[in-house]
Amino acid sequence: MSDNVIYVENLGKRYLLNHQAQGGRYKTLRDVLSTKAGSLFGARKPEGGHRKSIEEFWALKDVGFEIKQGEAVGIIGRNGAGKSTLLKLLSRITEPTTGRIELEGRVASLLEVGTGFHPELTGRENIYLNGAILGMGRLEIRRKFDEIVEFAEVEKFLDTPVKRYSSGMYMRLAFAVAAHLEPEILVVDEVLAVGDAAFQEKCLGKMGEVSSGGRTILFVSHQMNAVQSLCDRCLLLQQGRLVASGPTAEIIHKYLNKESQELQWRASEADRFGSNHFKPLSFTLVNENLIPFSTDIEARDKIGFLIEGEIDELDPALNVGFAIYTSTNVLLFWSYQSDTVRNQWPDFKKGLNRIVAWLPGHILNEGDYRVELMASLHYRAWICQPGSNSPSINLRITGGLSDSPIWMEARPGILAPVLQYDLVN
Repeated sequence: MSDNVIYVENLGKRYLLNHQAQGGRYKTLRDVLSTKAGSLFGARKPEGGHRKSIEEFWALKDVGFEIKQGEAVGIIGRNGAGKSTLLKLLSRITEPTTGRIELEGRVASLLEVGTGFHPELTGRENIYLNGAILGMGRLEIRRKFDEIVEFAEVEKFLDTPVKRYSSGMYMRLAFAVAAHLEPEILVVDEVLAVGDAAFQEKCLGKMGEVSSGGRTILFVSHQMNAVQSLCDRCLLLQQGRLVASGPTAEIIHKYLNKESQELQWRASEADRFGSNHFKPLSFTLVNENLIPFSTDIEARDKIGFLIEGEIDELDPALNVGFAIYTSTNVLLFWSYQSDTVRNQWPDFKKGLNRIVAWLPGHILNEGDYRVELMASLHYRAWICQPGSNSPSINLRITGGLSDSPIWMEARPGILAPVLQYDLVN
């Protein structure tokens, strides 16, 4: 394998999805009991009963690449592109359907918060447990123990069961163990998003040390600045296939440029979700004439956020809006109908609803942003929750300097409002 520590050829992962034909519904306990009772007494299933169909879904297909020792490689792509599946295959958590993987050296994976931890054991005990899982001897773990505890900042809670840890504490300890026990290959998924900004910076610095020490990093993140600062090379996944590989800046540009052209999300039949109160169908960025944008949006443009959804059951608490994040995952704002002025809420109706919210021009600064659809029953339940199951759109704002005779470079700050100034006595 020459100096490659990871070799992947024709890699594929297939899942079988069960579908209920002809509008099947969820079974109740009574349905299950009556079916079992009928089978005991020889009752036949009535004709025309619902039948299940099975669909093949390839989370990854025909993926191949090589990674050399000491490389820090980013893996980017939209949600559902196959990034996490690839890492699970490389970590031997699941087996591939096709192809082969060759790895040289020990692999430490941080794919989910607390992977490899036992909730009933203390932080101290889990350090030794996790180290043993990674193939480390007790003396080796003891030698690194103080560094791990200091990095994770959990000394006060070291003898507390980790089930009582917050998600941030859990993640800090898990990362500290994985990074300090010197695996040859360190695999890190988006879990760093759990930590605060200071700890994320600390983790990136540690991964940089790991890479400069000759070990290999695979890093999945939606935070392009983090990928840019850590990785020299990137893999771009799209719908389970590897579509580009190369220098980080080039691949990030390709990814963001492509995403910026896709200024619409539309649910396929398989993607339909929601509740009887609201089923999102599409989410589109439109101009003042309700025509979808097809290119990057200029800073001066007024942006419409057009949301389509179906309602089967009306509820006065239904609230629909969106959230805007920067490319570094900083939340700018949640946009909802007014909490205080109820007459500003749309009068929803049963069936198809189309609503649009407007953002004036000269608000967002030049840069890349992610917009996520939001829907909830106000103060009661989420339907589309940002950062969870929410459809999203990526957009790029350009041309913020074209109207200004003063600014010769990008204005500082996330927002760049153009305000009216009046002289007053």
